[in-house]
Amino acid sequence: QVQLVESGGGLVQPGGSLRLSCAASGRTFSSYAMGWFRQAPGKEREFVAGISRSSSTYYADSMKGRFTISRDNAKNTVYLQLISLKPEDTVVYYCAARNIMLLVPTTPEQYDYWGQGTQVTVSS
Repeated sequence: QVQLVESGGGLVQPGGSLRLSCAASGRTFSSYAMGWFRQAPGKEREFVAGISRSSSTYYADSMKGRFTISRDNAKNTVYLQLISLKPEDTVVYYCAARNIMLLVPTTPEQYDYWGQGTQVTVSS
């Protein structure tokens, strides 16, 4: 079992930046591929970025250039750096985990564990 807790969301002005964190419980964090998703009310959960066990990264095309995923296995934490934020980035961001060796899963169904989400609001 893995428990995930996101933090770092909040209110930011357009053009601003945030760093989201996702802290994982357990001693096998390095065995998990991690992903970030986001979801707006009434819409499907959308893949943002993923990082493999070996720290290979993969991004949704629409997220490239503004979002950066990274992980610190010593801290059992995965991060999502958001820059140049836009009002349309106002959604709830979720992290997810799956114990898988090589791949970076890109759909919600491929992940086994989820955090509770953290709200990001981009507004002036």
